[in-house]
Amino acid sequence: MKKDFSHRYGLIDTLRGFWLLNMIAFHLCYDIFVIYGYDSMWYAHTGVVIWERCICTGFILLSGISLHFSRHPFRRGIIINLAGFLITAVTFFAMPSQVVWFGVLNLIGTAMLIAAALRRLFDRINPYLGAALSLLLFAVVYGVPHRYIGFFGWKICAVPDFLYQFKYAAFLGFPSEGFYSSDYFPLIPWIFIFFLGYFLWSVAARLHREELFRKGFAPLSFLGRHSLLIYLLHQPVLMGACVLFFDILKLSLPIN
Repeated sequence: MKKDFSHRYGLIDTLRGFWLLNMIAFHLCYDIFVIYGYDSMWYAHTGVVIWERCICTGFILLSGISLHFSRHPFRRGIIINLAGFLITAVTFFAMPSQVVWFGVLNLIGTAMLIAAALRRLFDRINPYLGAALSLLLFAVVYGVPHRYIGFFGWKICAVPDFLYQFKYAAFLGFPSEGFYSSDYFPLIPWIFIFFLGYFLWSVAARLHREELFRKGFAPLSFLGRHSLLIYLLHQPVLMGACVLFFDILKLSLPIN
């Protein structure tokens, strides 16, 4: 399938910008409620969990779609991985209680490298079949980080314990006892959402629907085009604002 690099697909940038705004709002709430102690279990509320899963799924899915338009996917994957390692280093030294091990950037960067290496194989697969298998595999192995195979809580069988004995296997989806990361997206199951995005765009191309994605909403498209830079900068800005309001100005929120 011939790749079209003539100009960007504005709707994809718009969707990325939309999820970026959601992510910024989510992290602001996390900083206020969890880090500043207004509701330490805020992140466990059902609505919050669904919101967070939707944000990250949106980003990963769009990243899989965008692999079709990357001229240098291996270089891009390395850059995104390095950005993820930077976040790990900063959180490890500046805020160890909120350290990030293999967060969403490392997942996207690594998935990009793997998918780029497999792209010729993927392009030989019927995209409908590829999308269906990707979604099915995501559902079946969603519980692997929780030591089971099944469908979103319905356990079919347990995963052997020995796979969770290796400290550095967490990035694959096998976290050892005591592992913690404030932002954790292992390859299993999340790489299959990346693959799903790749195949969904192939479906759109087969249906000749690419032009539907050309137009977007300019302000959100601008954010989407600069999502990596904004992702790296937004949390220091949010934390700086929290320090200003809660530590320096001594403001408080009327939260029970």
